[in-house]
Amino acid sequence: MLMWSVIVNSTCESIKDYTNLKLNTNCQLNHGCYFILCPWSHFSFCYTGHFLLTHLLVETMKKTAREMKREGRIVNVSSVAHRFTYSEGIRFNKLNDKEGYNSWAAYGQSKLANILHANELARRLKEDGAQITANSLHPGSITTNLFRHLGVFEGFLSTVGKFVFKNIPQGASTTCYVALHPQVKGMSGEYFSDNNVAKPSLKAADTDLSKKLWDFSMDLIK
Repeated sequence: MLMWSVIVNSTCESIKDYTNLKLNTNCQLNHGCYFILCPWSHFSFCYTGHFLLTHLLVETMKKTAREMKREGRIVNVSSVAHRFTYSEGIRFNKLNDKEGYNSWAAYGQSKLANILHANELARRLKEDGAQITANSLHPGSITTNLFRHLGVFEGFLSTVGKFVFKNIPQGASTTCYVALHPQVKGMSGEYFSDNNVAKPSLKAADTDLSKKLWDFSMDLIK
């Protein structure tokens, strides 16, 4: 039986409450983000909560993978928007700094963090010899209510989007593929788009940046 853990909330206490349920989990899908006009909320909701949940569940996933003799998979839903972050990639010392804040870049920053997290996690899991993979993906441009706080712009996207964007089932395709398809078995530290391995930005492939983000994130959740 395939057990899932889905993160839809970045509240630390709710995450800890969930992990206390001690469910056997061998597939973790980290997905949940909104376009929020607030500096810290982007990073907290779209990344930090995912990192915390993964940190709390990874040992359970290792145990489940061993007992079930079945590969575990951790999937971070990122976005092509990771390419449009701040020039430094991750603003470690300015996450809640209103000066120089840009909502688009902040969203891109959180999506870049999702990829860096998956890459560093994949490296660490491989070093541990764990039967778990970690990957990230871009689901595509989908007709959802992501931009519902942007007034007229949201109305424009809702009208035009139905003709040029993916619908919900199409938008879920790459996520389901990376989480479930046998062809992805053993693949780890990859970035997917349209059910294929894709090439992320140079910053997303920066191993030094991924290690720095990992250490920074561990300090955040202490």
